[in-house]
Amino acid sequence: MNDLTPFDASDRHPSTDRLAPLLADLGDIPVVTDPTIVRRRSRDFFWYSPVLNDQLSDKSADVIVAPRDEADIVRIAAACVSRRVPLTVRAGGTGNYGQAVPLAGGVLLDVTALDTIEWIRPGQIRVGAGAKMNAIDAATRPSGYELRMHPSTKRTATIGGFVAGGSGGIGSITYGGLREPGNILAARIVTMEAEPRIIELRDDAAQKINRAYGTTGIITALEMPLAPAQPWIDVVVAFDDFLAAVEFGRAAALSDGIVKKLLAPITWPLPSYFGALKSCCPEGKSILIAMIAERSLEDFRDLLGDRGTITLETPTDERPGRVPLYEYTWNHTTLQVLKSDRTVTYLQCLYPHDRLLQKVEEMRTMFPDEVLQHLEFIRFNGQLTCSGLPVVRYSDAERLNEIIRLHEAHEVHIANPHVYTVEDGSRYKRVDVDQLGFKHEVDPHGLLNPGKMRSFVAER
Repeated sequence: MNDLTPFDASDRHPSTDRLAPLLADLGDIPVVTDPTIVRRRSRDFFWYSPVLNDQLSDKSADVIVAPRDEADIVRIAAACVSRRVPLTVRAGGTGNYGQAVPLAGGVLLDVTALDTIEWIRPGQIRVGAGAKMNAIDAATRPSGYELRMHPSTKRTATIGGFVAGGSGGIGSITYGGLREPGNILAARIVTMEAEPRIIELRDDAAQKINRAYGTTGIITALEMPLAPAQPWIDVVVAFDDFLAAVEFGRAAALSDGIVKKLLAPITWPLPSYFGALKSCCPEGKSILIAMIAERSLEDFRDLLGDRGTITLETPTDERPGRVPLYEYTWNHTTLQVLKSDRTVTYLQCLYPHDRLLQKVEEMRTMFPDEVLQHLEFIRFNGQLTCSGLPVVRYSDAERLNEIIRLHEAHEVHIANPHVYTVEDGSRYKRVDVDQLGFKHEVDPHGLLNPGKMRSFVAER
């Protein structure tokens, strides 16, 4: 190894005397050094948060390196360790908390070329980390399967990015989040050591790389479970009152015979921002957005009765130029509002399953106009509850922190989307593995996405 001073995560960027030899070490591996392109690719959707926008808007890598296969990644990792150059993995760049934003410059590792599907078997798939999630579903549907869950960014997100930076999404109403046993079957990673190792993590061990923002190894391939594919129907139901939408959503969620993938109550006036969907959102009405299996539609209508009015019922359409209904839910709800009002932000909440309706009403009463309710029904640790992604009328950071404090004081837990570290942004994730200890094993010098795991102290 070269006789270099240890990498310091507080360094703004590695010096030129480290980067130039690194690029020589990489040989014919494709690189991009154009500062405009590098800066653009170093961003994600952190600007949803005015707090993160202040902290991250000037952060950028120094160079993009685009491995063609796993062998290239091993070579890149070894070179970065030798030269003590930090490395941040990036794929679709659809995260919201700066997960893939390099804090200390260095290499931005674009893994989107690792998109090969190795095999599809009944109920499972093995695929490269750079594969887009919509491409995975397109490949598995002829066999009668689809991914169990996906984010609202499915059409641009990669499976590796979802596992490394996400937690759940469309489908979590049935299968829970990625942290639930069986939702990640295996992960193959490359370590960040002088002689990089290739490690296969199976079952619970695969959780060591889940929602770790790429700090605990470079994911090259994943084995994921599949669900039976369904002809999904996008449904919008209008209600006179938001709590009526929540109560019906809960009833539909508890109806196990109704096959569903999405149940999202959204309060007025948020639907007024929904662009092409506005014609299905009557003035002053709260709505429930749902994805229901075609064979369950009649049962869904019967359960609804006269409690609400169906304003849209159409097959899910993910073709280019179309907007599937799930792109108005999860974090896309906030995006739809931000398109015309950049003064708002959002929160991520977890409601107690045994007092769900009570706590939703409490928060609605406490913040009637300042925190606009948007819920997503999910299963969490085996219980039905809601993840809340309310739109917040932002005034300043002090008031935002006060809103967070008041939620938690009333037992509505917050996963803070206004911080960029793993520990501080994951207040309700279930951790059964030692991610910090594993990072010491696979990245002893702290070169993987430095600054994102606050508890880590690199070897000296």
